[in-house]
Amino acid sequence: MTSVSQNSNSVIRPVQHQDLDIVEPLFVEAAIADNHSNLDAVQRRLQQVRRWYGLFKFLSLFPNPFQYRFCAYVAEQDHQVRGAIQVSPFNRTRSTWRVERVGVVETESQTQGTGSQLLRSCFEAIWEARTWLLEVNVNNKMALALYRQNGFQPLAQLTHWAIAPELLQELAEREPDLPNLLPVSNADAQLLYQLDTAAMPPLVRQVFDRHLHDFKTSLFGALLEGVKQWVNQTEVVSGYVFEPQRKAAIGYFQIQLCRDSSQNHQGQLTVHPAYTWLYPELLSQMARIAQDFPAQALLLSSADYQPEREEYLERIGATRTEHTLMMSRSVWHKLREAKPVSLEGLQLSDVLQGFQPARKPVPGRMSLPNLWQGDKTPNSTEAPLAYSEASDAEMTAPLSTPESSAFTPPSSTVSEAPARKLGFSIGRNFWGKRRIFTSKKELKLNPVPEIHFPQGHQNDSWC
Repeated sequence: MTSVSQNSNSVIRPVQHQDLDIVEPLFVEAAIADNHSNLDAVQRRLQQVRRWYGLFKFLSLFPNPFQYRFCAYVAEQDHQVRGAIQVSPFNRTRSTWRVERVGVVETESQTQGTGSQLLRSCFEAIWEARTWLLEVNVNNKMALALYRQNGFQPLAQLTHWAIAPELLQELAEREPDLPNLLPVSNADAQLLYQLDTAAMPPLVRQVFDRHLHDFKTSLFGALLEGVKQWVNQTEVVSGYVFEPQRKAAIGYFQIQLCRDSSQNHQGQLTVHPAYTWLYPELLSQMARIAQDFPAQALLLSSADYQPEREEYLERIGATRTEHTLMMSRSVWHKLREAKPVSLEGLQLSDVLQGFQPARKPVPGRMSLPNLWQGDKTPNSTEAPLAYSEASDAEMTAPLSTPESSAFTPPSSTVSEAPARKLGFSIGRNFWGKRRIFTSKKELKLNPVPEIHFPQGHQNDSWC
């Protein structure tokens, strides 16, 4: 992606190897300003990018799980880097992308300009992204103003927790009651997908847009993940709790353990809202697994739609390390930027262009019921049928009265009236040649023969 801003001579281009000396300090400063709870992990990842930049560049040339491992762009002005941004796909279909971090070298007044240029360039270049997602510290006022200015809205509030090694050892002494704890494999992807769907509110689920293949791992992805764990000196253990009566997964955990004490352990929990009693059981299981590794704190997170998890972590004595805000930006803002209107004035057809007809519909011939199509008689008189008040009176009045002894059909000729402008008008009597008047043309139909009843018979039931 290479673009030139219309307001200045800034150029947005992909990051290059010679840019890493400036990009790395920018991202570290952005993490410090965001009060990132795991700053050491951010610095370590940036050092790995510098070390394995050639490999990451090669993997970005063809589809693979690490294609977007380091997808970053810089804003260059007067041959100097003024800012950088790192993005990554959030799901396997790449319908949702995540803004990892934005770093700018200018002052506060200039940060909005360069940061907005970087964000909007990514919005325009990555066309497959329907939704953008990011996480920002609630105390980072400058970043919050930047993201709100570019269309991001609050989605959920997150709280990050740290469980001390002493507390982990205390939790490991308790035997967890998990009789149906099973290891995770690709065969369990459907169960994990159903659990993930039930564990979050509809709005968050729509933004995440996860599908069944997001819970599967390919052979190539498993090999690369093994190489990654070997380089980082980590090990990942996961499992889920199966409910045999419902035949569904009701709890899932994943813990990333460090072998060399260089970083904290990181855990992930997913619990069905109807089985919140699994929190102490799963945490005890994770604590027992962590006892086989060097003593480090365990990092967890909880959202505002998970009050039972926050209550349990606070009750056992876990420490709050960071409070962040998850924000999202949908495709509705793309039209808002193109047209100076408010969101309340947007129509669905304006956003979804596929619902608009390509051209005006061409009127075609109408098929009439078989009752109207009779044998053509050469002696039948042709009379155009038009709508009139008299025809309405004829249809609403009874066809015969008790005093009448014979049926006498009315005159086959009725007064003509101009056709209505919209739609079509149909004549009201059933004798003579049928005609339908439309606003464009006149359709001629086959006539219906006259109907005669014998003398002395009632004719009020003939139709």
